[in-house]
Amino acid sequence: MQSLLNKKIILGISGGIAAYKTPELARLLMQEGASVQVVMTEAAQQFVTPVTMQALTGNPVFTSQWDNSINNNMAHIELSRSADAIVIAPGSADLMAKLSLGLADDLLSTLCLARDCPLLIAPAMNKQMWEHAATQRSAERLNKDGVTLLGPASGFQACGEVGMGRMLEPAEISEQVIAFFQKKSLLGKKVLITAGPTFEAIDPVRGITNHSSGKMGFAIARAALEAGAQVHLIAGPCDLPTPLEATGLITRTNVVSAKEMHSATLASADCDVFFAVAAVADWGIAKPAKEKIKRNGKEAPNIEFVANPDILLDVAKTVKTKGGKPQPYCVGFAAESTDLEKHANEKRKRKGIPMIVGNIGPDTFGSDLNQLLVIDAGGSKKIAKAEKLQLARQLIQLVAKKI
Repeated sequence: MQSLLNKKIILGISGGIAAYKTPELARLLMQEGASVQVVMTEAAQQFVTPVTMQALTGNPVFTSQWDNSINNNMAHIELSRSADAIVIAPGSADLMAKLSLGLADDLLSTLCLARDCPLLIAPAMNKQMWEHAATQRSAERLNKDGVTLLGPASGFQACGEVGMGRMLEPAEISEQVIAFFQKKSLLGKKVLITAGPTFEAIDPVRGITNHSSGKMGFAIARAALEAGAQVHLIAGPCDLPTPLEATGLITRTNVVSAKEMHSATLASADCDVFFAVAAVADWGIAKPAKEKIKRNGKEAPNIEFVANPDILLDVAKTVKTKGGKPQPYCVGFAAESTDLEKHANEKRKRKGIPMIVGNIGPDTFGSDLNQLLVIDAGGSKKIAKAEKLQLARQLIQLVAKKI
């Protein structure tokens, strides 16, 4: 899946040590299907060479507003007219100040002033420079002008100091550029998602869990963020990075057991949409041992099970009508092994929810691929096998139409 297929990106580079990361960003954008045209300031060339960027992108690099290789000698006009977006990484304090004031004294700044496409800037500078009142005024003016700022982040800086001003990593910038182009069908909505397995302790060493990797739930979280939602992700034990964390639009709560997930979910059920994606254990251990259970000959220990709380059912009971529509709109998941449509629809009716998404669990656990069966009161719809993020984006659009 190439999320930027046929997109034309102008990649602007201004002066800053973070420019050493920009070649990797160019590679990632191209990997997602974009064509990349690089424009560099004079200062940027002190950190990375035009030869490097041309070799990576396969396109000539523009460095001067007086470049006569374009027929009408107006690179600042022609380049922006063919672009879907301008992405500047790194964006220096100097460049941000110039753009916020409408100053244009080189190709990159002139190009940005003459553009008729969106502008995204990934700031990169020392923490003192970022925190300076003048830079904060620049950022505020750029935001008011509709410029999208990607970051910055806090962390270790080349000067040896630690703080805000560090440029986002190339993968984070690429993900946010992808998100920028997605349809904002959930803008302003609050979305709650459970993902991953739960772990039910037998003793301090052993426990009962399942094969859920959390990948589908995390993909839905990312797709919801891309669609403009504010997301709360409640994750069972899984080793996955938080989607689009740098946007500040996602809250992650890590839990272990079904009871912990139940408490965290009910506490956050005041939302617009709830996706119950987690593979929650139906049963827990009645009396987990406080110490490791030792092997005693050939006899197995007697383990008593107890039913865990039903998270989806309890959230569905909280649904209220707001503005003539049920809130939250509950979407359940059913991982089955046989008779998918029958068992999934029975679960939908039993939980009293408007939509359920079914799949054959053993075919998808741990995989980056899945295929879905979406069932509501109007019937069922198959979504063909694809990468989980692609499926998640399709599911988000289906749900957005419902609400």
